[in-house]
Amino acid sequence: MGRARPSSGRGKDSQLPRHIGIVGVSPEGSSFCYRIIGRRAAEVENPEKRPLVSLHNRPFSSYLEALAKDDWPRIAELLRDSAIALSHIGADFCVLPDNVCHHAIHLAEAHSPIPWLNMIDLVAGQLQHNGCRKVGLIGTKFVTSGSTYQTVLGLRGIHLLVPPEEDTFEVNRIIFSEAVKGRVRAESRDRVLRVVRSLADRGCEAVVLGSSEAPMLINSDSSPIPVFDPVDLLAEAAISRALAPKQTA
Repeated sequence: MGRARPSSGRGKDSQLPRHIGIVGVSPEGSSFCYRIIGRRAAEVENPEKRPLVSLHNRPFSSYLEALAKDDWPRIAELLRDSAIALSHIGADFCVLPDNVCHHAIHLAEAHSPIPWLNMIDLVAGQLQHNGCRKVGLIGTKFVTSGSTYQTVLGLRGIHLLVPPEEDTFEVNRIIFSEAVKGRVRAESRDRVLRVVRSLADRGCEAVVLGSSEAPMLINSDSSPIPVFDPVDLLAEAAISRALAPKQTA
């Protein structure tokens, strides 16, 4: 027999908040997202309206192995496994705080038992709302050389600039050798700041942090141009969705 999905109790009260599920990839990025959503949930004035937040992840090494092989169907499978696990404990929808793996989110959505919030679409919408026409992107080489942001922003008429190859290599190295391990040196932050300044000098009106660990490297206080943090936008959208009135048929 199939395993029954736990009841959320909404049969008694359709206004109970939705249960948020976080699909984790890197430990640091996942925990960063969990902390932000958890803090915002705690700020909801009515305790009964504070949504549950659960996190599930497959081993980070499994994702790295798939990325090395450019195996996006495998990445989608890993993401979907987490969505299934989250649905079994009552999550109503899930979020993915990882930038790289959003490239596989449409594959993961197929046969997923619960819906997903798309972080890249949220970023594009916020940039468009702020009137940004030319923005920079920093992150791992998988993000800056791929189409994760390029396609979505391009369709909205937003021109995306990425760092030159040498700068991309340095940012990628810093993320994988330091940030994903939760340790960032002061000189590494200075190096990333120079990269962002270079993007500003090329006419960028803002910079997108295309890595969930990037806030450890640069933030709105240190950046010469406005910073758009996708995970922060995702957390805000997740809380809004969790608290939105449930539509009735």
